[in-house]
Amino acid sequence: MDSENNESGVCGCCGPLRPRYKRLVDNIFPEDPKDGLSKSDMEKLTFYAVSAPEKLDRIGAYLAERLSRDVVRHRYGYVVIAMEALDQLLMACHSQSIKPFVESFLHMVAKLLESREPDLQVLGTNSFVKFANIEEDTPSYHRRYDFFVSQFSAMCHSTHDDTETRTRIRVAGIKGLQGVVRKTVNDELQAIIWEPQHMDKLIPSMLFNMQDSEDLDRAAGERSERFPEVRTVLLYEATL
Repeated sequence: MDSENNESGVCGCCGPLRPRYKRLVDNIFPEDPKDGLSKSDMEKLTFYAVSAPEKLDRIGAYLAERLSRDVVRHRYGYVVIAMEALDQLLMACHSQSIKPFVESFLHMVAKLLESREPDLQVLGTNSFVKFANIEEDTPSYHRRYDFFVSQFSAMCHSTHDDTETRTRIRVAGIKGLQGVVRKTVNDELQAIIWEPQHMDKLIPSMLFNMQDSEDLDRAAGERSERFPEVRTVLLYEATL
């Protein structure tokens, strides 16, 4: 008990000495998550991030740390707030310094997609789709989306017991795949998304949700013949 008191006392004394970016991030989280993201404090964090873009990677890493902890503790209200903050920062910041921040962002999206909670999977997908609509100044040659293709494809084949929930997960999976195509089709990664190892996941996932259950076996046998059609659909929807 004494050690806990001492620890809290130390934290209280050292609070003002915490880096400014951490204090700004902490301030956007209300005591009660039901109150939602603090708009005024979010504006301060955004202004700081835009004014000091070199701090973006640290902001992203700290948000990722908080989100991971809240996911483990099932504090999903704070998870929603963290992702809302990330979405706003991504939309506001468009500099070279955003690339390390994007890596933290994608790491957090991956955490949500790996969760067994449908609400978190849908939340992560929605954030990824928003990210997919952002045009970055330069292509990211070392960034790959293999995990997201696999995860969104798996979501397209959801077998959740609840029909409505199953539909939500499958729809999110389709939107996620379209987001991957949209994000990669106009840059140096264009060739990668059409490689067989990805198309073997993309095509069956799209067909699985396009066909009636009685046609699934036939659709699986026809997927190679329908490759041009599915590719055209993906390209068209990715540009909308």
